[in-house]
Amino acid sequence: MIISASRRTDIPAYYSEWFFNCLKEGYALVRNPMNLHQISKVNLSSDVVDAIVFWTKNPTPMIDKLEELKNYKYYFQFTLNSYGKDIEPNVPSKNEVIIPSFINLSKKIGKEKVVWRYDPILLNKKYTMDYHVKYFELLASKLSKYTEKCTISFIDYYKKIDKNIKLLNIVIPTLEQQIELIQRFSQIAKNYGIIIDTCAENSNFDNYNVKHAHCIDKDRIEKICGYSLKLNKDKNQRESCGCVESIDIGMYNTCKHECIYCYANYSKNIVNNNYNIYNPLSPLLCGKITESDVIKEREVKSNRII
Repeated sequence: MIISASRRTDIPAYYSEWFFNCLKEGYALVRNPMNLHQISKVNLSSDVVDAIVFWTKNPTPMIDKLEELKNYKYYFQFTLNSYGKDIEPNVPSKNEVIIPSFINLSKKIGKEKVVWRYDPILLNKKYTMDYHVKYFELLASKLSKYTEKCTISFIDYYKKIDKNIKLLNIVIPTLEQQIELIQRFSQIAKNYGIIIDTCAENSNFDNYNVKHAHCIDKDRIEKICGYSLKLNKDKNQRESCGCVESIDIGMYNTCKHECIYCYANYSKNIVNNNYNIYNPLSPLLCGKITESDVIKEREVKSNRII
């Protein structure tokens, strides 16, 4: 079993204490986002967890506690963009906090366990094509010794972010613009010895030596684990997603970064309410179990090929 922690929120940045407490207890409770009264009890024993994939914009609160992961295999999907507070309001300073955190994490666990994400790419009067190229190269120059790969994607339209997009006059890059950025990014990445791929993009960029990504990546996991795993494509993701199956232990409407492009939050008030009732000692990320909730143990097993 692969644990995703998490596409739905930033556990390392805001909920690392909860996560480590769940590891100690050996399980987490996870609400079904499609039916909130259905709760899964997910076994987090190292006997069944083959690997953990962390998704974060700021792993700083977790870095000094990595020793608590000594019985687990894991790697990080680390999003580091060039946006300011207008796009990523609560992400700390890139120069003072995030870039040093990226470097520190890589030094502690190895660059093969830190995948750089520059996504999603959006355009407006401030964030132009040339802006992205300039700052992608700047970041590549700082991170090239501390990662093997950069995954990029272009902003997707979701109804829940429509208001934010209109307020900042954001546009989705056209295919022609995507191709131009892919070409320019690809050359920069090559210059710095970084592999570049795309996340869940319908377009094919093979002609520019840019492949489709597998963010929850069987090959990377097997390399880190040192043994083979029997893993299938995740049928719960978009058709263009290359990830293998995993169990996500996060919760929507809990990420305090409040990035304007985020698909995982749809109400700032709900995010604040959830965060205010967060209890790191609870097996449930935010909130309490009610009488109408039904808890079922999820059947899980290791996918290791013996």
